[in-house]
Amino acid sequence: MAIHLPDERILVTGGAGFLGSFVVEELRRRGAREIFVPRSKDYDLVRMDAVERLYRDARPTLVLHLAARVGGIGANRENPGKFFYENLMMGVQLIEVGRRIGLKKLVALGTICAYPKFCPVPFKEEDLWNGYPEETNAPYGLAKKMLLVQSEAYRQQYGFDSVVLFPVNLYGPRDNFDPKSSHVIPALIRKCVEARERGERQIVVWGDGSASREFLHARDAAEGIVAAAERYEKSEPVNLGAGFEIKIRDLVPLVARACRFEGELVWDASKPNGQPRRMLDTSKALREFGWKARTGFEEGLRETVEWFEKNR
Repeated sequence: MAIHLPDERILVTGGAGFLGSFVVEELRRRGAREIFVPRSKDYDLVRMDAVERLYRDARPTLVLHLAARVGGIGANRENPGKFFYENLMMGVQLIEVGRRIGLKKLVALGTICAYPKFCPVPFKEEDLWNGYPEETNAPYGLAKKMLLVQSEAYRQQYGFDSVVLFPVNLYGPRDNFDPKSSHVIPALIRKCVEARERGERQIVVWGDGSASREFLHARDAAEGIVAAAERYEKSEPVNLGAGFEIKIRDLVPLVARACRFEGELVWDASKPNGQPRRMLDTSKALREFGWKARTGFEEGLRETVEWFEKNR
């Protein structure tokens, strides 16, 4: 069924969050008029009764499921059970109730953490099942990967139109900068800015710097999610990435420069690196729904640092 955003009642779970705020902006830019953004204090999506009530209140024709219990390596190590259960239940129940009420379409976000630990680089969608994810975030990654199984099964049995997208690490203005739960870029930005302001001569960085990552600006990710909602009608997974790879040992000096921190960088090799390498093959998104990331990494990094310094 064709999706014409101005005609749809759109429910965006996680729409008040970091990525969600960019998705809501992109929906409005493309003409969407009816957008419902639930708050977690009103709807605990881990509970089936709350999911059913949300569908009754929002009466959506299109659901974008972005809400997640998520964090960096430390948060994943401390909350493996919580991250598995809550992410699984939110997604499974949203898809099941959507199927029951005859929802037109649902787009859910998976995660790059779903890929095998030793996946060939760049990660291709067909490699998703060729091994177990990296241990520190495997429970989170597997919970999200189950939504792909459900999407494919529900399309086969019920003809339910749902899509699961797999983004790389996101960054950008409005990110989570809490040192207990943030991902690598916001954690580094906060550490560098605060060290500079306190006049400290060094910062300590987790790991040995050998791991690599790929980073996608949240604004680009939002454009990809909305493009998939409009134009992609399959349950095969699709990657969303920026198409480059950077080692953490090269990333940290880049962030330090953007934050104007001139001290020493000390590596704590007793802390885990996480997955050895990460970079996605993003050719399928371009082929299937015409999406490609547009924001240059250093440009996006400067924008993120400026936002953090103004909005702490």
